[in-house]
Amino acid sequence: MEDRIVSAILGGGQGARLWPLTRDRAKPAVPVGGKFRLIDIPISNSLHAGIDRIYVLTQFNSASLHRHINQTYRFSSFSQGFVNILAAEQTLDRREWFQGTADAIRQTLGHLLGGNPSEILILSGDQLYLMNIREFVATHRAREADLTIAVKPVTRAEAPGFGILQLDSAGRIRAFHEKPTDEAQLDELALDAETKGALGFPVPEGSYLASMGIYIFRRGVMQELLVGTDTIDFGREVIPQALANYKVCAYPYDGYWTDIGTIKSFHQANLDLTLPLPRLNLYDPHLRIYTHPRYLAGTKINQCFVQCSVLCEGSILEGSQVSDSIVGIRSVVRAGSVIERAVIMGATFWEPEPEAEHLPLGIGRDCHVKNAIIDFNARIGEGSKLINAAGVQNIDTENYSIRDGIIVVPKNAVIPPGTIV
Repeated sequence: MEDRIVSAILGGGQGARLWPLTRDRAKPAVPVGGKFRLIDIPISNSLHAGIDRIYVLTQFNSASLHRHINQTYRFSSFSQGFVNILAAEQTLDRREWFQGTADAIRQTLGHLLGGNPSEILILSGDQLYLMNIREFVATHRAREADLTIAVKPVTRAEAPGFGILQLDSAGRIRAFHEKPTDEAQLDELALDAETKGALGFPVPEGSYLASMGIYIFRRGVMQELLVGTDTIDFGREVIPQALANYKVCAYPYDGYWTDIGTIKSFHQANLDLTLPLPRLNLYDPHLRIYTHPRYLAGTKINQCFVQCSVLCEGSILEGSQVSDSIVGIRSVVRAGSVIERAVIMGATFWEPEPEAEHLPLGIGRDCHVKNAIIDFNARIGEGSKLINAAGVQNIDTENYSIRDGIIVVPKNAVIPPGTIV
């Protein structure tokens, strides 16, 4: 399998809905789970399937993403595997940026097909999941499909945010509608009893089948669908066009999967990892998430109360209370502070004791941080209360933002002592 498939990971656009986390980095480089980056998820899923020829397509703020990939994914001298970044570039034929998912693949098709792969696997760089890609590929081949799309059940309320499809009794896709909103159309697209029975797992009444944005194409089919066309997006154009002339099948998936497209979804996805039995099992030895090895000391905890939280290596917590939170690498939480439902990303470096006039890295003494995301290398002055007691939904200031009621302190920001948000 590894000699026949190439993986293309779509890095997404500017990531405006994740701002200010994407102010200084590409969306796939956003930290997640205290020690990983979003890009580690699709790369790890590919590697577990034996696919080690991987391209990451990006065009915004790619410096930190490039650095992370270069430091993390180094293969043996005896391997032909690689993880390469393909940034949008001007050529004699094209001078535009990537206009959409299909356009990004078209512009980089020469690189993707250079090793003469039999299939091209397309993944997203902003989703959190662990999938058995080997089984996905095997199903695609067993059905002799031209294109296979990974799908999962969603509710009626969620359906307008996805590409919704219908299947025949053999699992072949017979209709595809991108982000339907018409009530009558939604009534028609709801899963019938026959389709629900064919999925292989139970689904709630009134469910819909949504595309996960995970595809596998036969090489020749991808060329026929993209080369010489002006299609921009897979969901709106390429997939509906393919249904008439190609065998397009679905691969139903019932595991954990979430699309991290907004601050709210990012915050919740991280907090889900703190549950006693999270649906995404990061402790599965067969589906580990690979990331940059840092060789940090263990977490140091001194007279703290910690409940339902993830504390990552290199962190120091003293006399504090932490509940339902992620405390990332090299975090410092000082005495008297309370952390609730927060994502503390930590720091990218160790800092010696700063001079008196400078705030130290991390969370100062007697702070209260609730429903918040604190990005790398932030300095929260002592006595600060970041709790959004007024219930503000959206605002931008010099040192912090609020999105859907969640406080976001961006990378390298300084919150003066005694600040109340």
